[in-house]
Amino acid sequence: MKKLFFVVILFLCVFKLTIGISQELPLLKVSENKRHLITEEGTPFFWLGDTAWELFHRLSLEESEKYIKNRADKGFTVIQAVVLAELDGLTIPNINGDLPLIDQNPAAPNEAYLEHVDKVIELANKSGMYIGLLPTWGDKFNKKWGVGPEIFTPENASVFATFLAKRYQNKNVIWILGGDRNPEEDEDIEITKAMAKAIRKIVGKKQLITYHPQGGSSSADFFGDEDWLDFTLFQSGHSDEYTQNYKQTTKEYEKENRRPVIDGEPCYEDHPIYWKAANGWFNEFHTRRAGYWSILAGACGHTYGNHNVWQMWQLGRDPISAARTPWQQALDFPGAYQAGLMKKLFEFRPWYQLIPNQKIIKKGPNHGGGDVLASVSEDQSFAMLYIPFGSTIEIDTTLISGTQKRAWWYNPRIGSIIDMGVIKNDKNYVVDPPADEEKGNDWLLVIDDYSKHKKMLSDEQN
Repeated sequence: MKKLFFVVILFLCVFKLTIGISQELPLLKVSENKRHLITEEGTPFFWLGDTAWELFHRLSLEESEKYIKNRADKGFTVIQAVVLAELDGLTIPNINGDLPLIDQNPAAPNEAYLEHVDKVIELANKSGMYIGLLPTWGDKFNKKWGVGPEIFTPENASVFATFLAKRYQNKNVIWILGGDRNPEEDEDIEITKAMAKAIRKIVGKKQLITYHPQGGSSSADFFGDEDWLDFTLFQSGHSDEYTQNYKQTTKEYEKENRRPVIDGEPCYEDHPIYWKAANGWFNEFHTRRAGYWSILAGACGHTYGNHNVWQMWQLGRDPISAARTPWQQALDFPGAYQAGLMKKLFEFRPWYQLIPNQKIIKKGPNHGGGDVLASVSEDQSFAMLYIPFGSTIEIDTTLISGTQKRAWWYNPRIGSIIDMGVIKNDKNYVVDPPADEEKGNDWLLVIDDYSKHKKMLSDEQN
């Protein structure tokens, strides 16, 4: 047991020291099977996003560098941020005293403001991360709620998008249109299409484009037939503690007109449930469950979020929806660290070969937040099962290839491994996760064809 403890600590130290190394970033594109994203060299790309919507608007360059280093060290690959920010982004200047537009005119961007955006994007790219770049928050074309004002028409939207596309066509950005807003009128649709077509005209296929809708919606609901929509982004949101975000992933995954799919805004860590503190708060368990659920349902990655970090809240700023922790402290909440562990685990196996397969589960919870999700690799050489409440389940190990199967428990809270050794080749194999069954005692079960996968994380570091 002492040896296992030493191995786990060694792995975590090596993990922390290596994942933030600076690197040249390749272009991204959609895989041939349209299930995931790949680099221009064909390497599968795992999207691990962080919502930093107010990054350009509220942080200084020095603060941005601190934030970016923190996320790079934890293994994030995409930072989602907005040029025309949500929180009075048109009327309250950035830390340097600059507004993004002159006279709130999208055809007249303020060079001083964008020079700051340039530097932040450059910092992220040099730290090995792409910027998921939103030209604007959605209240600037469909106020619905928030402060707006609505400033866009199809004509000036095209001008603004063209300006940004020319500026960032050689940067490592992924374009995210929308901004927590569904199009409700014909003009909303035309504004979005105008932006998308303007960007595509400049960048061609060098950069990806998607759309960020409001909670409970998917980009495919509005733009599923559009050629410019490279992958599907949906928002499972911040309402119900038991939101089964994997069901939306499954819906998108099974569409005939398939695209890679990502939950681009799930429940945020330290966000009040249903936006009311009296209902309690989403914690790290809720955020990591959303990640494992969605990926095992077929997503090509996941976005983490912290309620304090997206708004860069600190003392002296009005909190949105009961934000209560300064962003500098919230950066190191456990959910962010565990998101990096999740990515590390999936990248230790060819995760992009996973195909959702609930048939491997013979008996197990499928409701009430304890829903067990499973995927089996295309070649059947390994399977992964996520068990949110540590429930006893019955599985069919014969769906995995090989005469010998070896199983491992992975603890998503701390990244530790428990080797179960060789297990039975049984259609009704019962597994009981460590510790008592309760909410938050979640485990990932990895079952391998031992002839093809002989190591897990701690083995490799030994």
